[in-house]
Amino acid sequence: MKTGLTKRQKTTCIYFDESSKTVEIQTHNTALKKRMAQYAAAYPNLCRQTDDDEQGGLTFEIDRRRFAVRLTAPYSNERRQAASELAKGNTNRLRNAK
Repeated sequence: MKTGLTKRQKTTCIYFDESSKTVEIQTHNTALKKRMAQYAAAYPNLCRQTDDDEQGGLTFEIDRRRFAVRLTAPYSNERRQAASELAKGNTNRLRNAK
């Protein structure tokens, strides 16, 4: 979708404060928009779309208890190597199964 916005202008902003019971999420990210829309459709009492900026951005309001930020540690070289070997083994096994 052409919006006239640069990638730098296509942001995701998360707003909440300690007293509010909701989190406001404004995003241009396609994957996040789809996930939020699906969640809002499945749980309308917990999440709803509140705005469409007509430039590709959507705003959602979600119950604060349903929102989380997950930070993940980077893979160590050993773990990266083990994952690579496992993937290579699975690829070879799948090719040989035909």
